[in-house]
Amino acid sequence: MISPDAARNVVGIIGNVISFGLFLSPVPTFWRICKRKDVEQFKADPYLATLLNCMLWVFYGIPIVHPNSILIVTINGIGLIVEGTYLFIFFLYSPNKKRLRMLAVLGVELVFMLAVILGVLLSAHTHKKRSMIVGILCVFFGTIMYFSPLTIMGKVIKTKSVEYMPFFLSLVCFLNGVCWTAYALIRFDIYVTIPNGLGAIFGAIQLILYACYYRTTPKKTKAAKDVEMPSVISGPSAAATASGGSIVSVTVER
Repeated sequence: MISPDAARNVVGIIGNVISFGLFLSPVPTFWRICKRKDVEQFKADPYLATLLNCMLWVFYGIPIVHPNSILIVTINGIGLIVEGTYLFIFFLYSPNKKRLRMLAVLGVELVFMLAVILGVLLSAHTHKKRSMIVGILCVFFGTIMYFSPLTIMGKVIKTKSVEYMPFFLSLVCFLNGVCWTAYALIRFDIYVTIPNGLGAIFGAIQLILYACYYRTTPKKTKAAKDVEMPSVISGPSAAATASGGSIVSVTVER
C-alpha cells in the first residue's frame, strides 16, 4: 500500500509537470514579440502578478516556513525563471514609458517581499505561525487574481462563442487545480487547498461553458489574432500558477 507521503510526492510531481506547461503557454505571444521587436498592445501586468505570486509561494515552501513542501518550491522556482524571462523580453522591446512602469512595479514587489520575509522571520518563531502568515498572503493575492476568468467567461456567455477561450488551456487549468488540490488534501494544507480548489472550480465552469457554446462559435478563418485570455495559475504553481492567477497570452487561429 502506498504511503500518504509517497502519494503526495507523486501527485506533486504530476502537478509540477502540468504547472510547467501552464507557465509555457504564453510562449507563442513572446515569440511574436521577438519576431516583431514590439510588444504592441500586450501588457506586462499578468507576468508581474505571476512573478509576485511565485515569490510568495517559494517563500511559503522553504523549510524554515513550511517543511516538507519542496515540490511547491521547485515549480514556483521554475516559474520565477520563466516569468523573469518573459519580463526581460517585454522590457527589451517596450517603449521607455512601459519600461519605467515595469521597473516601478518590480521595485514595489521586491520591497514588499523583503518586508514580508523580514517580518515573518523576525516576528514569527514557529513553523505554524510562519506558515499561517505567508499562507494567508498567498491565498489573499491568489483569490484576487481568481476573478480574472470571470471576464472571459462573461464574454463567452454574452457572445455565445468560445473563440477566446481555448479548450486545451481551460482543460489544463482544470487539471492543474484538481492535481494541486489533491496534493493539499493528502496532508491537509488549507492555504494550498483554497486557491487550487477555486482553480478547479473555475476550470470546470470553463469546460462546461465550452461544451454549451462550442457549436454556436463562428467557424475559424485563416487569419490569426493574438488575444489575452484570463487564466488562473495559482497555489503552489503560481499561478498562480499552479498556483496565484494571471492572464495567459495565447495565439488563436480565426
